Amino acid sequence: MPPTLASLVHHSALKLTVRAGEDRLDVPVRWAHVSELADPVPYMEGGELLLITALKLDAEDPAAMHRYVKRLADAGVVGLGFAVGVNYDDIPQALVDAARQEGLPLLEVPRRTPFLAISKAVSAAIAADQYRAVTAGFAAQRELTRRTLTDGPEGLLAALAAQVDGWAALYDASGAVVATAPEWAGRRAAKLTADVQRLRERPAPASSVVGGAQNAEHPENADRVELHSLGTSRRPRSALAVGTAAALGTAERYAVHSAIALLTLTTERSRSLHEAGLRIDAAVLRMLLAGEPDHARAVAGDLYGGLLDAPFRIAVAESPAARAKAATAVQSTGDPAAETGGDPLGTLTEVVESAAARSGEAVLVVPEGERLVVLATDGGAAVAACVEHASALEAARPASESLAGGDEESLVVGLSAPSGPIAASAAYKQAQQALSVARRRGRVCVEHEHVAAGSVLPLLADDAVRAFADGLLRALRDHDATGRGDLVASVRAWLSRHGQWDAAAADLGVHRHTLRYRMRRVEEILGRSLDDPDVRMELWLALKATAPD
Repeated sequence: MPPTLASLVHHSALKLTVRAGEDRLDVPVRWAHVSELADPVPYMEGGELLLITALKLDAEDPAAMHRYVKRLADAGVVGLGFAVGVNYDDIPQALVDAARQEGLPLLEVPRRTPFLAISKAVSAAIAADQYRAVTAGFAAQRELTRRTLTDGPEGLLAALAAQVDGWAALYDASGAVVATAPEWAGRRAAKLTADVQRLRERPAPASSVVGGAQNAEHPENADRVELHSLGTSRRPRSALAVGTAAALGTAERYAVHSAIALLTLTTERSRSLHEAGLRIDAAVLRMLLAGEPDHARAVAGDLYGGLLDAPFRIAVAESPAARAKAATAVQSTGDPAAETGGDPLGTLTEVVESAAARSGEAVLVVPEGERLVVLATDGGAAVAACVEHASALEAARPASESLAGGDEESLVVGLSAPSGPIAASAAYKQAQQALSVARRRGRVCVEHEHVAAGSVLPLLADDAVRAFADGLLRALRDHDATGRGDLVASVRAWLSRHGQWDAAAADLGVHRHTLRYRMRRVEEILGRSLDDPDVRMELWLALKATAPD
């Protein structure tokens, strides 16, 4: 504890006597300052014990003393020491009355006690308090380090909560609570997710204070909470919350800073391990897609638990423009963590990995240039989080916007049907097909199982398909434009009736021989036989692709 007026009064060598403000002696003293100025306030910072002899004061004037004492109290001066036997044999009553009226502690300093002795006593007490704080901080650092090495981040949080006499929580990159200490703090920590997300939007290192006295009407939120970003990258990867009943003292501050350093080291170490894990993920995925599940299991070992044995699903996500922007950001900032800012693929990675971590399941995430490949347990939290994230993006998108219009900045996901290691290659192709369908249909996410529930016709809404269709039908339309027949309508009727002459002719209102003549003209103009099923298929798709909406 820092020195107080009470500790100075009880200092046997100083022989100080309290003349006013007896009920305010427990206030801390930041410094002892000597000033004989009539107005020393401009040179005060607050928290000082002011020592005077009243050399330049009219200490017997009640009005003057009231103004003097009031100005000192308003400036934050915590006490006034008056040396007797120098200019006055006793403290003037006007000064005593003014001090009592303002509630400012007034100490009588005997002639044999020099002001320097008081200054030394305050300085020594402050130094001793700082030494105790530093010593306690080093002890806390050792304890936090020991608990980190033995029990990981959970042990560190428990030790930190004990050091600050409060609670502590660790958040992941998405703002979700990873661990808390004590356990009862989990509910309080979960309420700060939005604050953690706002902190994450600021360049690291960043910190903020939430809660405190302003939330006194809500007891569960009355604690003061400090939020600190973790990591050395410009974009924070996680955050630490420390909740206490009051502002942190020096020793507690040392403990918090030590915890930040240790968690940052843990985060960066985890980042290095994560990068190594990405290389293993990529190798395992390549082996699975090459039809070598046994080799994939041998390389993976116990890394993925039962992921490679249970039914899994493969998701392929794409966002070319966002990936290009992220690469530009990395080049300009030199910060790989900047990639997730404005990158839908980076955000999807965080969503999937955070969901898997919270549920304790394994997940394989492999970046592939402009794409992201995810292999996750069928029916697990990672797959559910991926689908929910895509649904949220689609719901938030204005109805007037469509991915089919070529908006490459949007996230698009294709999800395979449940599969196993032997059929991983087929599952990957399913995911790619679903991704293509999602692009064509203007959807954020399409599951392969749902592809058959739709129609192939929306896939024809492509400039290349339309160009092919226009080229195939151009000669027939040019013929019809001369007024010598209606070949395009005849082809449509004939194909829709599966080549039945009488039914098609009836639809057109012409004789079947007329229709036969028209179809021979179609063959002559196209230079292709209508007996070829490929020709009939191409004509039908061309008619559908160019049909008015």
